[in-house]
Amino acid sequence: MTIFSKIIAGEIPCYKIAEDENFFAFLDIFPLVKGHVLVIAKIEVDKFFDLPDNYLNGLLLFARPIAKAIEKSFDCNRCGISVVGLEVPHAHVHLMPINSANDLNFMNNKLKLSPEEFKTIQQKIISNL
Repeated sequence: MTIFSKIIAGEIPCYKIAEDENFFAFLDIFPLVKGHVLVIAKIEVDKFFDLPDNYLNGLLLFARPIAKAIEKSFDCNRCGISVVGLEVPHAHVHLMPINSANDLNFMNNKLKLSPEEFKTIQQKIISNL
């Protein structure tokens, strides 16, 4: 069971943004920028492009309103998307408010945010969904 499956099952707490029968979105606890959201499939598949077709199609449709909410919630040029998949062997995408391509650089230092900051970010995004 991956750490993401434990989050879905409620065994590990998270700052949930949205959920449906196939997908789950929550704040990354090691964010590159404020508003960094992970969108995951509820099935355990390691590589993103190994997801079944209905999950590949559905993930972007599920992520779209979250991306729009991120854009409304933060001063940014757009919501960027990245598929890396090296950190956790569970298919997922990163959604982040960005102003330049460097904002998607995973070599950048991660932010250290307080629980209150995470809750504020969570509520801001949810309120714009």
